[in-house]
Amino acid sequence: METAVTGMEIVVHGRNVEVPDHYRQHVSEKLAKLERYDNKIIRIEVELHHERNPRQTGRCQHVEITCRTRGPVVRSEAYAEDFYKALDLAVERLERRLSHAADRRRIHYGRRTPQSIAVVAADGSTSGETHSSDEDVEEGPGRIVRIKEHPAKPMSVDQALFEMELVGHDFYLFSDVDTGRPSVVYRRHAYDYGLIRLTD
Repeated sequence: METAVTGMEIVVHGRNVEVPDHYRQHVSEKLAKLERYDNKIIRIEVELHHERNPRQTGRCQHVEITCRTRGPVVRSEAYAEDFYKALDLAVERLERRLSHAADRRRIHYGRRTPQSIAVVAADGSTSGETHSSDEDVEEGPGRIVRIKEHPAKPMSVDQALFEMELVGHDFYLFSDVDTGRPSVVYRRHAYDYGLIRLTD
């Protein structure tokens, strides 16, 4: 189901769960305030997933939010004992990332030194993806259960690190603008990062 909020398109759907109308309304109200960080948000996708593992009762409800703007994709996710708490946590993380992105834009256009990527990493969340499309595959032990694709727009290592942090991921695959080669930046310890480049 899609909802328009002051120009933003909000799509809420569930994986193995039914999403009631009152929860969709709650999501729209929570997300409406995100435009104060970026007035160029085009679409926000919210996915709900119930974890069937009985040992995960305190973290059984999963909410993932993907915010698509005219710039980098921003994503967050959270687990909690109910979907309302999971949504609150995911929105808080998304707000921090959108705020960091807004700060970086102000620094960039002001031609000052960019903010350290360590500041963006400070929220501590380590899951999420930047991919623009995905495909679910039949689940089972040892199988590939999801295929992701995203645009290979060339970028610098610094921009790749920044976009990795915007989605809270532990790694980020990109095309290096300096070498033209597929490369991966990844999180190591504390605020340290690694870089993998393919060679012939």
